[in-house]
Amino acid sequence: MSRPRPEPMQVVKQRRDAALTALVDSVPYIRFLDISFDRRGDELTGQLNFDQKLIGNPYLPAIHGGVTAAFLEVTAVMTLNWLHLWPKIEAGELDPAEMAAGKLPRQPKIIDFTVDYLRSGLPRDAYARATVARSGRRFASVRVEAWQDHKDKLFAQATGHFLMPQGGEKNDANTS
Repeated sequence: MSRPRPEPMQVVKQRRDAALTALVDSVPYIRFLDISFDRRGDELTGQLNFDQKLIGNPYLPAIHGGVTAAFLEVTAVMTLNWLHLWPKIEAGELDPAEMAAGKLPRQPKIIDFTVDYLRSGLPRDAYARATVARSGRRFASVRVEAWQDHKDKLFAQATGHFLMPQGGEKNDANTS
């Protein structure tokens, strides 16, 4: 009895990247803020690409606090989504082509989100990584940290709680 040949790694990477791109492209605000994600295996790092429109205080200059909060929130939601979609993509339950066509699974809903502004965000690219502290069937708790030059020097951090989608998620249209 012979085993089926495993897929080439390049095909697997393309499938993962297509699914992530579809997920990110489904939120117009992510494109407006020019947030991108770097995927390494199942881990995501968000990147807020600097643009002059992100400045809130031109005298410092500093990134607007709402932009910082949105960046942290987007990173938390995308990381939480990726955590739940990763096994489904790997198992072949979700097709990236269908996701790109708009057939996305339901998204987690924010219950609360608390941001701690630790220092001013400087006029340069920012990075964020989220850690899912707990993810159950109904609720999830996520912590996010954002930095610019050094990962040890955070300029903001946040904690959020999310209501997880219920019911058949496989091909629900994103009606939220």
